[in-house]
Amino acid sequence: MRPTWQFGDVYGLDPELLSMVPRPVCAVLLLFPVTEKYETFKQEEEERLKDQKQEVSPDVYFIKQTIGNACGTIGLIHAVANNQAHLDFESDSALKKFLEQTAKMTPEQRATFLEKDESIRVTHESSAQEGQTEAPSLDEKVNLHFIAFVNVGGQLYELDGRKPFPIVHGKTSEDTFLEDAVEVCKIFMARDPQEVRFTIIALSKDSY
Repeated sequence: MRPTWQFGDVYGLDPELLSMVPRPVCAVLLLFPVTEKYETFKQEEEERLKDQKQEVSPDVYFIKQTIGNACGTIGLIHAVANNQAHLDFESDSALKKFLEQTAKMTPEQRATFLEKDESIRVTHESSAQEGQTEAPSLDEKVNLHFIAFVNVGGQLYELDGRKPFPIVHGKTSEDTFLEDAVEVCKIFMARDPQEVRFTIIALSKDSY
């Protein structure tokens, strides 16, 4: 990805701190602890949504996570894949090539393809170091997890490779996207009020 778009930490959730984030923002990544409370919620959510069929746009690019500790890679792929119209890629971009090759695949097929793609692993290692957040190595035992929020067709989607499908969080727009995504992040935080290990990263257009 060319440096016109960059990942940067969101330092706080109040309006003043959010106003410091360069705009536009096209994706938000949330790093959060996987706790017992969260796992219980995830199970209940899955059961509920199986019965309640969500309307998910066919334009949403979703990939399952089958590699341990690759949630950062999956989050990055979700953020970039659903914003290809906004982003400029280098001509030899491994990520662009991966997205082109997997465009017509199912989420499961994409996961299998990723398992065999060494170039993305290398890209992930370097991208993960870009944010200030320390990235775990691929086989380190970790209970922190990355998910992505994106705007596709005016709907806010939560994309988590550990879940069976995207989660629809309602309407959003380019102007309100960061605030809308942060509202969902706040729900994650409220679920585990004792926890402090939350990090929010925005993919925004560099204003320089």
